[in-house]
Amino acid sequence: MTLAKLTRAIALSLLAASPPTALAQLRSIPTAAQRGEIRHVQGMLVEIDGKRILLAPGAQIRDTSNRIIMPAALPPGAPIRYLLDVQGMPARIWLLSPAEAAQADPNH
Repeated sequence: MTLAKLTRAIALSLLAASPPTALAQLRSIPTAAQRGEIRHVQGMLVEIDGKRILLAPGAQIRDTSNRIIMPAALPPGAPIRYLLDVQGMPARIWLLSPAEAAQADPNH
């Protein structure tokens, strides 16, 4: 076996033995994030706890699997935790799983 084939075989073995990076990521929601319920209105306009507000430019919305989703994919009335930017616009939003939603709010 040539050195190149041996190196390739070792690399493939290590890749197959290690979990994919996406599965190894832990979901970390900052304790400063506020709780609320969200509903998409149109475009970048959402409603959080009944108040209409524009999302911050570059806002990230993460689903319960920690994937980034578009505002139109928000389920109506979904429980969330969110952080505001310096202009008071929602910049980071995490949709909560049923287990996360059942946990006590660390801010209250």
